[in-house]
Amino acid sequence: MKRKKITVFTPTYNRAYVLENCYNSLVRQTNKDFLWLIIDDGSTDDTKELVEKWKNENKIEIIYVYQENQGMAGAHNTAYKMIDTELNMCVDSDDYLTDNAIEIILNKWEQCDKSNTAGIVALDMYKNGEIVGTKLPENIKHEKLYDLYNKYNVKGDKKLIYRSDLTKKFEYKITKGEKIVSSACKYYQIDQLYDLNILNEPVCVVEYLQDGMSSSVKKSYIKNPHGNMEFAKVILSIPNATKINKFKQAVNYVANANVVKQKKKTIEGKGRIYTIICYPLGILYSKWIKKEKKKMEKS
Repeated sequence: MKRKKITVFTPTYNRAYVLENCYNSLVRQTNKDFLWLIIDDGSTDDTKELVEKWKNENKIEIIYVYQENQGMAGAHNTAYKMIDTELNMCVDSDDYLTDNAIEIILNKWEQCDKSNTAGIVALDMYKNGEIVGTKLPENIKHEKLYDLYNKYNVKGDKKLIYRSDLTKKFEYKITKGEKIVSSACKYYQIDQLYDLNILNEPVCVVEYLQDGMSSSVKKSYIKNPHGNMEFAKVILSIPNATKINKFKQAVNYVANANVVKQKKKTIEGKGRIYTIICYPLGILYSKWIKKEKKKMEKS
């Protein structure tokens, strides 16, 4: 069998009730040069049986992997280790692709300098056709993801399609007892190697469900101090990061290091001058985090 060009991977946890929307959108694709990799992160519903039914239909190529629950970062790490196609993109279990998404993406990829680009950044949209956040800049062909948001003031989630050899280079660092690490930790490190090509067209329809991560950002932040520290370290290491962003993340780093009783780490490595300056503010912020954590534990 000919090797597919792109892997669409979907981490899922107890989303059998909505996963069919994603499946149907993949069946409708005008270009079938893809495979669907499903990482079942410990579901206890009928996800497995549902996927088996789809595999038996043989309408698209599906790879199904079940693992004990490891959270977003663990599911992504598993996916990136398995992917062997040239490109990959994550489509969440409550989202689905536009009918010509794969065709648009691969046509764009054919026009790119493949040896000198990280991949493609495209648009997400809501069911009503409205673009999520803002469009991408019209006057540039490629840019770093960080600069799109911090230099060009792009807003909202975007669909990221990466070269698989690059996504394999950077693994999410997971601390025992935590499950969330910002996906930007990987993306901003790839930024230091190559830019993303800009595709100002919607390729994915998104829906933010109540049981999704976006509905519990504060809770996720409080419960994942090491993950917060990892994100702060990445920002502090970016040469082109804005000073205000570095100051914010230095406070974030100091605060979370204090929460996990690792104060000494705040003055190590790149960006240490920022953590030294922001140390008092970080300690104050850590008190708020500890207070909120106690509230969560009581509720």
